[in-house]
Amino acid sequence: MMTALPPRSRRGAWLITGGAGFIGSNFVRALCAAPPARLVVLDALTYAGNIANLRDLLDARAVELVHADIRNAAHMIHVFARFDVERVIHFAAETHVDRSIAGPQAFMETNVLGTMNLLRAAHEHWRRARPGNLFLHVSTDEVYGALSPTEPPFDEHRAYAPNSPYAASKAASDHLVRAWHHTYGLPAIVTNCSNNYGPWQFPEKLIPLMILNAIDGRELPVYGDGLQRRDWLHVLDHCEALRAVLERGVAGNTYCIGGGEERSNIEIVAAICDLVDARLGRPQGTAHSLIRHVEDRPGHDRRYAIDSSKIGRALGWAPRRTLAAALPEIVDWYLTHADWVGNIRTGEYLRFYEAQYGQRLQATS
Repeated sequence: MMTALPPRSRRGAWLITGGAGFIGSNFVRALCAAPPARLVVLDALTYAGNIANLRDLLDARAVELVHADIRNAAHMIHVFARFDVERVIHFAAETHVDRSIAGPQAFMETNVLGTMNLLRAAHEHWRRARPGNLFLHVSTDEVYGALSPTEPPFDEHRAYAPNSPYAASKAASDHLVRAWHHTYGLPAIVTNCSNNYGPWQFPEKLIPLMILNAIDGRELPVYGDGLQRRDWLHVLDHCEALRAVLERGVAGNTYCIGGGEERSNIEIVAAICDLVDARLGRPQGTAHSLIRHVEDRPGHDRRYAIDSSKIGRALGWAPRRTLAAALPEIVDWYLTHADWVGNIRTGEYLRFYEAQYGQRLQATS
């Protein structure tokens, strides 16, 4: 399943796994503004990895794409050798909690076995380490479990307590990265981020799902009472945090990255309803009438929040974008990218949506 590779370059590369996905493609775009090295995107191009997210960069030959699966250990060794990989920024993962509940095996294979394959390939290739070598593992706050309404936000000292198959698979991968650093001396850093939002996000996640359903006049399925609280982080703020980690982070460290924007799910949905109605010139309340509370998912965590003070003190990073300013821009992005939306809301996504919410969702033109 791997594309043919060009001859080996003398210039080492940065390997961005999962770089055709939501966060990965935004990060690649940020890097391309001032490329620090040869950029190689490795992606299995499953339902959430989309060449369209990088089409302009690929056409301009600003990045190279390798179609490969991190579950294939031999392919990973081959990629490291061919491109003389200097750094790994590891986004590739199965990420949707609902999907992990319905089918946990894929999460264990990709998030755990796939990460181990990358660590082994990096360790083998970096036996003669160069100063720039680094394995940056991008993870989630869900590894820490859930917070009570009065608990302080998660920080780097919080004990792991994953509550979903997805969170458990990411916790396991975090531990593998730590073990490879401690046992083999692999230069590695782990970051744990809060809920991301922004352009190019696959519409199974809350914000794009609600935006697109509200635009199309479809029901807005909200789990349970909708009072689950999340810390929202703009994907471009996340990308800036990762650049700070790559430039100034210390191997062996963990950095928590949050947006400082804690909101309940129903608050987010209500704000989207108002924005979509205003953008489409519809009477206020039109989209609100589409809200439908559905049965909560099993083991649904009630609250996440991140304390980003360590990365602020150590690396000088802080989020720059607020939900109030950014959410209207995200609504506009989806309104003006109808072709992209129509292309991804087909096939496997339609089957998942129908199974998850019991509705037939027709692909938009």
